[in-house]
Amino acid sequence: MIPVFAMAQNEQPDSAVLATKPKSMSQIDSLVVKQLFFSALSEKTIDNNTHAAELFTKVLQIDPKNDAAMYELATIKKHQDNYHDAQELMEHAVTISPDNEWYWLSLAECYEKSNNVANLGKLENVFDELIRINPDKPDYYFDKGKAYFLEKKYDDALKAYDLLQQMNGLDDDLLAAKQKIYLIQGRVDLAAADINQMIADNPSQVRYYLLLAEIYNSNGYADKALKALQDAEKVDANNGQLHLALADIYRDKKDNDACFNELKLAFAVPDLDIDQKIKILIGYVPKFPDPNAKESALILSKILIDAHPTDSRSFAVYGDMLLQNDNYKDAEDAYKHSVMLDSNHYEVYEQLVRLELSNNEIDNAIKDGQDALSLFPNQAWMNYLVGIAYVQKKELTKGLSYLKNTVSIGTDDKDLLSLTYSALGDLYHEQKDDKGSDESYEKALTDNPDNAFALNNYAYYLSLRNEQLDKAAQMSAHANELQPNTASFEDTYAWILFKQKKYTDAKTWIEKAILHDKTNSAVQLEHYGDIMFYLGDTDAAVENWKKARSSGEQSPVLDRKINERKYIE
Repeated sequence: MIPVFAMAQNEQPDSAVLATKPKSMSQIDSLVVKQLFFSALSEKTIDNNTHAAELFTKVLQIDPKNDAAMYELATIKKHQDNYHDAQELMEHAVTISPDNEWYWLSLAECYEKSNNVANLGKLENVFDELIRINPDKPDYYFDKGKAYFLEKKYDDALKAYDLLQQMNGLDDDLLAAKQKIYLIQGRVDLAAADINQMIADNPSQVRYYLLLAEIYNSNGYADKALKALQDAEKVDANNGQLHLALADIYRDKKDNDACFNELKLAFAVPDLDIDQKIKILIGYVPKFPDPNAKESALILSKILIDAHPTDSRSFAVYGDMLLQNDNYKDAEDAYKHSVMLDSNHYEVYEQLVRLELSNNEIDNAIKDGQDALSLFPNQAWMNYLVGIAYVQKKELTKGLSYLKNTVSIGTDDKDLLSLTYSALGDLYHEQKDDKGSDESYEKALTDNPDNAFALNNYAYYLSLRNEQLDKAAQMSAHANELQPNTASFEDTYAWILFKQKKYTDAKTWIEKAILHDKTNSAVQLEHYGDIMFYLGDTDAAVENWKKARSSGEQSPVLDRKINERKYIE
């Protein structure tokens, strides 16, 4: 066997190899070249391209006119994105073997990928050669036209395309290529003429009518576009894309009723892609302050679920639109149906659980929330919502567990963290853990200094303990600034002022609370009585304490206040 030698460290680069002066080879040289070439092919077959390239280069050092080695080495260079060296190799190869179709194709690829403007002109010659070699192959005429297009030689490109059209007729690819040039040149009439030819040849194909309408409409011929679409409607009245196109035309004409009617027809077509319909519905959202926009989106979303009854996304969007229209019960049902069809959409679960909580369906919220967490255990919001549900159910230990999970997940959502720490503050207070409660409120306000509920509750619990009353007053005042006319916040501020012995100010704020209260709060009435006692109006104090008892407040202290006609701590 003839040995294959490794290349020397100082081997010549490709350009130097190609420039080597040819010399006649001995019989041994010829055998070595064959051995090297087939060894290189073997290495290339197993993707050992580095060694293969070394062997092909060695072939060229011995036989500089070996065009097959040039082609194979160029192929490796292209695989390495080294189109410069590949191009040089193939330019030599085609001079040696000018009738090799594969060589010219490889060279064309090099020119196209080189990002060198000068090479675009060379492409014309390459495709001329390919047409010479294989004159019956349409692709070469098309690619020659494309080469002209890249050089912005639009008329030459059209000539190449016309020649191809004479050979094979007009097809979609050729139509698109010619359209591009006509529109760049502003020759809308010629662009339309080609499409009309396609319509004449294929009268049942709606896509050509749509293309004609698009060409007309985008160039300011709305009436001609409408006519093209109306002709298409006679061919296929149930084409969803057709109705969307008509909706666009009518929207531009400010005919809102006709536009909406076309959208309804489009949404009713099951074959029209649901993603396209959802995108249109989302486009209504910025207009939602307008009740008409909300109603229109709701109508379309109802049609959507009728057209796509087994797609979870249709019910999810329907739920969103019901929610925007304040139809909470039906929205909840829609979300339930969506997760029943496909449980892999977390956002739908979250909307569902939020609605169940707001509707005071605590057990449902816990069940659906836990189902969601079995699929998406690291969702901080869902842990929070389930935790709140358990707190509302007075199962504080379970609630505490989920709320702790929320903060341990490591979310960057500061609003969620503030809400969670605020809930933990409330929970620790219920458990008589004042230290844990205060620390949680501090964290809540660090994440969001404007968390009105944290400010109010923290302030109120401090006042109950007669601690840091100045700080409590500042927090309560800020809570009332953030959410004015909130009865419970006003009652808190009145109580803190009472604790500070600012009885006149306390009276002002407790009266605001009673005015804004919708629940006939016994606590507020008792506080009013306490304040009036210290303002010297014992009769008013007793009257309000009695009202508090009539409103449901039952305690030995309240009874003593009434019976003894004095404030009792």
